[in-house]
Amino acid sequence: MLVKRRIAIALGLALAAGFSLNAAAQVPAGYPADYAKIIDGARKEGKVVVYSTTDSKAADALIKDFSALYPAVKVEYNDMNSTEVYNRFISEAAAGGTTADVMWSSSMDLQVKLVAEGYGMPYKSPEAAAVPGWANLKDTAYGTTFEPAAIVYNKRLVPADEVPATHAEFTKLLITKHDKYKNKVTTYDIEKSGVGFSLITHDLKLDPHFWDFAKALGSVAVRVQSSTGTMLERISSGENLIGYNVLGSYALTRAKKDPSIGVAFTKDFNLVLSRVIFINKSAKNTNAAKLWLDYLLSKRGQTIIANDAQLFAIRGDVSGATTSAELTRQLGASLKPMPVTTDLLEYLDQTKRLAFLKQWKDAAGKK
Repeated sequence: MLVKRRIAIALGLALAAGFSLNAAAQVPAGYPADYAKIIDGARKEGKVVVYSTTDSKAADALIKDFSALYPAVKVEYNDMNSTEVYNRFISEAAAGGTTADVMWSSSMDLQVKLVAEGYGMPYKSPEAAAVPGWANLKDTAYGTTFEPAAIVYNKRLVPADEVPATHAEFTKLLITKHDKYKNKVTTYDIEKSGVGFSLITHDLKLDPHFWDFAKALGSVAVRVQSSTGTMLERISSGENLIGYNVLGSYALTRAKKDPSIGVAFTKDFNLVLSRVIFINKSAKNTNAAKLWLDYLLSKRGQTIIANDAQLFAIRGDVSGATTSAELTRQLGASLKPMPVTTDLLEYLDQTKRLAFLKQWKDAAGKK
C-alpha cells in the first residue's frame, strides 16, 4: 500500500511538472517567465470571444495558427461591420450579459470611445515596444495593422490617365467628366459605417479643399455603401466606375484575382488606418484575451497578418509586400497614419457629428 501511494505521488508530481514545463516551453522568446501563468490560465478558461470587423476569411489563417500554438483555447470569432460591433458590445455590456473578451475593429474612433468610457482593460503587452508610439493608447488599446485608404477603379472602363493622383485631381475628374461619372462613383455610407465616418472626418482635417471635393461627389450623385465588399463588387461589374476611401487591404487582395479591379493611392496625402484591439475590462476569459492580443502584435502574428490575411503589418520588422515598411518605401511622406489617441473622438461629439453630417449631406447630395 505504501509503495502504491509513493508511486501515485511521484506520478502526480511528474504530471504537474510536465504540465508546467509544457506551459513554459510555449512562452515566447523574450517574454517574462511568469507568462506561463497566463498560458495556464487561458487553458483553464478554454476560449476567447472576439468581436471583429475583420472578415472571417481574412482572419482564418490567424485563428488556425493561434489554435496551433494554443490548442486548448478555442477562438469564438464574430465578424460584423464596424457599427454592429460597437452596438452589440454596448447593449450586451449594459445588460450585464456575456459579451466579447476582445474587441478588434477598423472603426478606430469607436474603439477609442469605448476605451475612453472605461471599457478597456489596461494591459502592457510584452510586444508593446514593437508597436509604433502613435498606435498605443496608454497600454490599453493598440493598433494592429497599417492599412491605406485607396481609390479603386474599373480597369476596363477607366483609362490610366483618368485615375486621380491627388484629391484635387479627383475633384477635377468629377467636374470635367461629369456625364461619364454620373451615378458611377461610390464611397462609404458614413451614417452606417464607423470606419467610413472616421476616414471622411480625417480627410476634412487634411484637405483644405475638402468641401469642394464633397460637392463634386454630390454633383455626380455619389452612391454610398456600408461595406468595402459591396463597393468592390459594383466596381468590378462596372455598375460603378470608381470608389473613394475603400480599404486598400481588401482592394489589393481582390485585385490579385480580379483583372477588372485597379487600386491607386493619392500623393498629396493618403490616410492609413489601423485595426484597434483592446481587452474588455469585464472579460470572462482574461488570460485567453491577453494571449490573442499578444499573438496579433507578435512578429509571428504580424507575419500572418501581412502575408496571409494581407492586412498590412504595423511592425517595422516584418517583411513582405503588405507591410508598413514596404508601403512606406513606396509612398513615403504622403502616408498619414491616423493615431490611436483621443483626438479621434472629436467628431463623435453629438453636436459636432450632427453638424458635420448635415453639411456632408448638403454637399454630397445625400438627403
